Amino acid sequence: MTEPQEQRAQVGGVEVLWRRADPPAGTAPALFVHGVPTSSADWLPFLARTGGVAPDLPGFGRSAKPADFDYSIAGYDRFLEAFLDVTGLERFSLVVHDWGAVGLATAQRLHERLERLVILGGCVPLLPGFRWHRLARAWRTPVVGELSMGFSSRWALARLTRHATTAPAGLPAEMIDEVWRHFDHGTQRAVLKLHRSAPPGLLAAAGGDLGAITSRALVLWPEHDPYVDARFADAYAEALGGPTRQDTLAGAGHWPWVDRPEVVDRVAAFLAG
Repeated sequence: MTEPQEQRAQVGGVEVLWRRADPPAGTAPALFVHGVPTSSADWLPFLARTGGVAPDLPGFGRSAKPADFDYSIAGYDRFLEAFLDVTGLERFSLVVHDWGAVGLATAQRLHERLERLVILGGCVPLLPGFRWHRLARAWRTPVVGELSMGFSSRWALARLTRHATTAPAGLPAEMIDEVWRHFDHGTQRAVLKLHRSAPPGLLAAAGGDLGAITSRALVLWPEHDPYVDARFADAYAEALGGPTRQDTLAGAGHWPWVDRPEVVDRVAAFLAG
């Protein structure tokens, strides 16, 4: 196991923190893209097993949170390409979760550089037929979203995410603490702007070239995800253009590796080929 190291640099004019660990010899480095409202801390157990790079996306974690950043699929797509250039990843595998789906926009454009793809649980569907869950609909609503952010607290965060795991006690306290530590005004603004930038029709259009991704893919979907219906696991598998393995993770919630730690080993084995 490799201990991930933290690095910082300017990426596209934004000060970015990322975690990096050396991959096994002969393996393409993996790019891990986290969702909302977490950070690259999600990927620490994966980095220790597989190596690779995991940025705190602009607006999240310990990266900068500028008001004028383009918090949208297109904005993060441009950022990720710049990040690949800064980190020197010519060829890479990609692992995405939740709003990490922005990485699929990059994968469609740079598909010739992609070795392997993992879509890991509750990934925002860049597909037709999606309807935002109740909390996201509140965030997408002017004034209502701002008020919900204004009244946020660690207690409320723990309550809101309790149904995102199958553990009776909710998500681990250390995970809640990590998210809450960085859930400042900049992150709240990023969450609101990102959701408001993405009506369902735009999401579907953003995945219009998923068939161009012909690398091997693994779609692991939690059985008990409260945010994204499991039918989108099959839809992703059908839309991708290469050999794809799809599996439902029984007894797992939105962050499936929290409820099923062996998911880390499955992803590591797939990336290693």
